[in-house]
Amino acid sequence: MGTFTEELKRRTEKADEVVLSRMPEAKGYQQTVLEAMDYSVRVGGKRLRPVMMQAACEMCGGKGEDVEAFMAALEIVHNYSLVHDDLPEIDNDDLRRNMPTTHKKYGQAMAVLAGDALLNYAYEIISRELSFRPLADLEKYIYAFRYFADKAGIFGMVGGQVVDVEAEKIGRKLSEEEILFIDENKTAAFLQSALVIGGVIGGCDEDQRKILEQIGYNLGIAFQI
Repeated sequence: MGTFTEELKRRTEKADEVVLSRMPEAKGYQQTVLEAMDYSVRVGGKRLRPVMMQAACEMCGGKGEDVEAFMAALEIVHNYSLVHDDLPEIDNDDLRRNMPTTHKKYGQAMAVLAGDALLNYAYEIISRELSFRPLADLEKYIYAFRYFADKAGIFGMVGGQVVDVEAEKIGRKLSEEEILFIDENKTAAFLQSALVIGGVIGGCDEDQRKILEQIGYNLGIAFQI
């Protein structure tokens, strides 16, 4: 057993491999948007969400490979959100992790399309995974799919972003309740997805699922604070 740093490095490399291996090949008439998608994901990050998801799955008795499709899908959706966040209409960022943002490299129109494509492609990955799973596994995989969709959509990340954008536009001070809503949905939601989906596919019970969900919430709020 190595140190925590060594273990995290090993798991991060594995997660990176899982995510990148599922990216589509950049070819055909739509090659430019495929290249922009690939660039956006490869600019990367720490891959903490897929690392946490696989660890939660294993902790709850599952096999790491059982959750790989969701690992890739969650990281791809996370990166789509960053592509759109960086656009001039929202955060107007030129750099992400010391690299040109997608709209700076490929233009605003292609960045919008790349974000759209990444979001849709994440659901393609999951739908293919569901089609190959035996009937005995479908209940927990469908639960994971619904949880994933809820946390990525208007009652999750997108909803939090709406309140954040509107507050910045009018320049008013936010209440504590509003701040917690933004932090829960913009940040904690994807950490909850990582832990809960990993746990559910790994075989956790309802009490364990609630604990994992609370841990994800606490981590997200603490990170934003």
